[in-house]
Amino acid sequence: MTPGHERSDADDQGSAELADALLGAARGLRRGFHAALEPAGLSPHHARALRVLAHAGHTGAGGGVRISELAAALRIAPRSATEVVDGLADRGLAERRADPADRRAVVVVLTGAGREAVAHAERARAQAASELFGALSDDERTQLTGLLRRLTP
Repeated sequence: MTPGHERSDADDQGSAELADALLGAARGLRRGFHAALEPAGLSPHHARALRVLAHAGHTGAGGGVRISELAAALRIAPRSATEVVDGLADRGLAERRADPADRRAVVVVLTGAGREAVAHAERARAQAASELFGALSDDERTQLTGLLRRLTP
C-alpha cells in the first residue's frame, strides 16, 4: 500500500477476487498435470520426487539424494519421503544405494525407467501449462510471469 492510500472495501473485494482467480488457475493447472500423468500411473507427488532426484543427478551430487534431503526439497516429513521412495522403488523408478561419501548412509537414485518417467512428467507438465496458458497471448504470458515472480519470495 502506498503512503497516504487508505485500503477500501473495494480494494479488499478486488484482492479477494484476484485470490480466487489465482487459486482457480492453480487448481486447473494441477488438474491438467494430474490428468496428463495418469496414463503413466504417476501421481504429482511422485513426479515432484522424481524431478528432485533428476536434478540431483545434474548438480554433481553423485546422482543420489538422502531421504532427509528429499523430504526437505518436497517439504514433507522424512517418514513420508520414505513412503514416496518405497513407492518409486516398488515401481522400479528409483533405488537405494550406499552413499559413496558415507557408506553407512543411503542415497536414492533414479533408474533408467525413472529417467523415462521424469521425461514423461516434464512433458505432462508442459502440456498442462500449455493448455491452461494457451488462452493468453505471448505478451500476456510474459506480463503474468513477471507479476507472479514479483509476488514470489
